[in-house]
Amino acid sequence: MMEEDLILIVEDEREIAELVQDYLEAEGYRSILAFDGLEGLDHFIEHRPTVAVLDVMLPKMDGIELCRRIRGESNIPIIIMSAKKSETDKIIGLWIGADDYVTKPFSPGELVARIKAQLRRFKHLSVQKEEEHTIKFPGLEINLKEYTVVRAEGRQVELSAKEFKLLAFLAANRGQVFSKEQLLENVWGYQHIGDTNTITVYVRKLREKIEPNPSEPRFIKTVWGIGYKFDGGIQ
Repeated sequence: MMEEDLILIVEDEREIAELVQDYLEAEGYRSILAFDGLEGLDHFIEHRPTVAVLDVMLPKMDGIELCRRIRGESNIPIIIMSAKKSETDKIIGLWIGADDYVTKPFSPGELVARIKAQLRRFKHLSVQKEEEHTIKFPGLEINLKEYTVVRAEGRQVELSAKEFKLLAFLAANRGQVFSKEQLLENVWGYQHIGDTNTITVYVRKLREKIEPNPSEPRFIKTVWGIGYKFDGGIQ
């Protein structure tokens, strides 16, 4: 559990909502209550909760529509609560993006356990997703989503769009040797040979920005007679 976790509970039966809130607070979670669908949507927009727990039968906007609205804006875990035992309602809830479905009457302890499970899963997937966007080497970290490059000392490196694209392409294909013509094709996007001196210039610029010693590069290595490869910085 993290301090920033905030659970949105949208339930028109105040007694149930407050009981769930009490159980969550006993576990150290912050929570916010809404008693109709529109209020729930307003709370979601304003507070950006970590998990949403929604009753199906709500005034002003039902839980299914609220679930659809939230899912259109966010991938947070959504748990649907319903007094209905119809399999159709459960299927609809899961089909529009809910992650779990609880039938009333339920144990508040069980609901809290389900919320915890959804939080663990969501955070694990979030970490995996972030790792997929990040290429890490000793002394260099490349974030493909944020287009940032950070050196070992924590200093962010300022790169042009083409410099970043060239670095990211080489790093994503660590150890593979590319000719200048192949780099032009893959980074600049055209298939004719063009001016291969462009690659020479950009490699020199990159080395000046990312290498501890540009004259003895650790990352972007020259393979004489062929082209360049990204070595990973391990000496």
